[in-house]
Amino acid sequence: MTTTYTFLGHGVHLIQTGGHTVLVDPFLEGNPHAAVKAGEVACDFILVSHGHADHIGDSIAIAQRTGAQIICNAEIFEWLYRQGVEHVHEQHIGGAHQHAFGNLKFTNAQHGSSLPDGSYGGNPVGFLLTTNDGKRIYLACDTGLFSDMAFYGEDGLDLAVLPIGDNYTMGPADALRAVKLLNPKHVVPCHYNTFPVIKQDAEAWAKRVAAETMAAPHVLKPGESLEM
Repeated sequence: MTTTYTFLGHGVHLIQTGGHTVLVDPFLEGNPHAAVKAGEVACDFILVSHGHADHIGDSIAIAQRTGAQIICNAEIFEWLYRQGVEHVHEQHIGGAHQHAFGNLKFTNAQHGSSLPDGSYGGNPVGFLLTTNDGKRIYLACDTGLFSDMAFYGEDGLDLAVLPIGDNYTMGPADALRAVKLLNPKHVVPCHYNTFPVIKQDAEAWAKRVAAETMAAPHVLKPGESLEM
């Protein structure tokens, strides 16, 4: 069994594992760096970390077209239900569930969350996924640095995907500290260069990661993949 991570631009991720395709935070339409259009992407599950437009993105349209199940927190679950979306699984921070693609735990994220119409989106989350072939992937999603990240790496991480854009999330310095707390085998930066306010030099950050940690950094262009 092979697990593959694909970076689709900004905070959009695609994980293929055990015959299942999981799409995370599908902000594709209006995303200048999107590697695929919302009408083209295929998936079985959609993970939504929080309600901001650049993360919940095209979730409804993709779910309606593909029949994919959306997985999100309780507040977004209720909002989606009011939009007529019923194929949704709700979880919350600290809770894990065995899905067809693996065991998914909702983790803390230091951020905010409101939905496109201004509704309250509940607490933002990150995702800790243990696939059915035993790969452990941590998607921090939109967050600042916090010390509990050390706990997420205690059982080993094959991959950590961290924001480095600053302004709205961790910047390069705090993302480097996060790598040191998480101690993953591989790390991928995200949530940078989409807009001028989050412009960063990812290659320079990767050089520091390689020099100061045991993790192997991978700066992926939108559409590029990492096989585990």
